[in-house]
Amino acid sequence: MIAIEVADKNWRSRIPNVREVVRQAARAASGKNGRVAILLTDDRTLAELNTRFRGKDQETNVLAFPGPASASTLGDIAVAFGVCDREATAQGKPLRDHLRHLVIHGVLHLMGHDHQSPKDAEAMEAIEIDLLGALGVPNPYEGAAGTKDNVRTG
Repeated sequence: MIAIEVADKNWRSRIPNVREVVRQAARAASGKNGRVAILLTDDRTLAELNTRFRGKDQETNVLAFPGPASASTLGDIAVAFGVCDREATAQGKPLRDHLRHLVIHGVLHLMGHDHQSPKDAEAMEAIEIDLLGALGVPNPYEGAAGTKDNVRTG
């Protein structure tokens, strides 16, 4: 089950079918491995969560909060509209595609993936690229000239 709360109306105004976009991305990453709750919110809320739970007093695009290891709930994900929108614009990508990427990235974190080492980052990026490709989204790590973009996630 995928529960989606749209707390910032900008998500709906910029992506009319935002719930379905998020549901498809979360389903692609999680399969049937458990429940996920996704909050589409504003920058201030995500910055507050980042400070409270990670001790980082700054904006971020996506946060993932894994559920208990013994539960059927994978956990919760929160995505900030403004940060996501600015990143998509700066990278020349549709907001819808960037949102798909961040949701997949968040779900992969819930499933135990991370990008702390270069090897782990490469493995996680490969999974993201494959899952996004299955949704018709181009490789988010390749710029127009074939150079790797600096995609800040998590």
